[in-house]
Amino acid sequence: MLLSDFDYYLPEELIAQYPIEPRNHSRLLVVHRQSGLMEHQHFYNLQQYLQPGDTLVFNDTRVIPARLIGEKADTGSKVEVFLLNRNSGDQWECLVKPGKRARPGAIIEFGNLLRCEVIAGTDFGGRIVRFSYDGIFEEILDFLGETPLPPYIKETLHDKERYQTVYAKEKGSAAAPTAGLHFTSDMMTKLKEAGINLAFVTLHVGLGTFRPVSVADISQHSMHREYYSVSEETARIVNKTKAAGNRVIAVGTTAVRTLETAGKDGVLAAQSGWTNIFIYPGYRFRIIDALVTNFHLPKSTLLMLVSAFANRELILSAYAEAVAERYRFFSFGDAMLII
Repeated sequence: MLLSDFDYYLPEELIAQYPIEPRNHSRLLVVHRQSGLMEHQHFYNLQQYLQPGDTLVFNDTRVIPARLIGEKADTGSKVEVFLLNRNSGDQWECLVKPGKRARPGAIIEFGNLLRCEVIAGTDFGGRIVRFSYDGIFEEILDFLGETPLPPYIKETLHDKERYQTVYAKEKGSAAAPTAGLHFTSDMMTKLKEAGINLAFVTLHVGLGTFRPVSVADISQHSMHREYYSVSEETARIVNKTKAAGNRVIAVGTTAVRTLETAGKDGVLAAQSGWTNIFIYPGYRFRIIDALVTNFHLPKSTLLMLVSAFANRELILSAYAEAVAERYRFFSFGDAMLII
């Protein structure tokens, strides 16, 4: 398939610049895969589409202050270091801007508390760096780093917790799993009381999720690896749900990628590791039965994943409907339920 097959028209004013309050008052476009029916709802009515015994699977990753602004030790020129994945110990995969200032051997300082040395380049144009510091790295990062927001959000976010899900737990993401931003703690309690199972996986969102596709033939695109983990408890809940004939509903594309990476023949394994799974039309899903998701950028791997789960033409029709009805798009935008 061609990259151009996943393009659509979006007026710039529909790109959400701030989150809705309360979280679950965003709009919800419900798309029925078999009939093509579309319903306009609000997110707080999600429960009416769920049944006792269904399982919602959330990505409990937490966004770290991954954006660091420093200076080259020899020239004093400004350098931005964007943390992607922790390889081991104090070694990280990063994006560094401008890249010409970050050749192997370069030293970048972030005040008096933190510095890093560029060790090598990567196959995606990034860098491997090794940090040195006195104290606890996470505490220093909390002090020096900035929570990264997507570049299409121009407004200042005063409450940084609004770019975290209410269940965010495992630190390590460069971006939020935004489908989960619509849930409130009270809503999750009520879902559980109604007999809906809540299960959690971890996928630390990195370059693989938001890296643009630069090839015309999407089958030639390579995803960058991201770390994931599935617990014994989540595997037990999901497998019990499948065996009972109930539905597994992924909350967000990162939850989908985790479940499909760790699933085989309809059985979810408790495991962890690195995934570079790329899901696009033609993929045969093994675990998920329904999907809660946001509206994604044109020509993005996320839109391709959603188009693999439902018919591409149906998804593009749903996006056109959302544009016509003035839905809010992207990270702080409205949601879609595909059933």
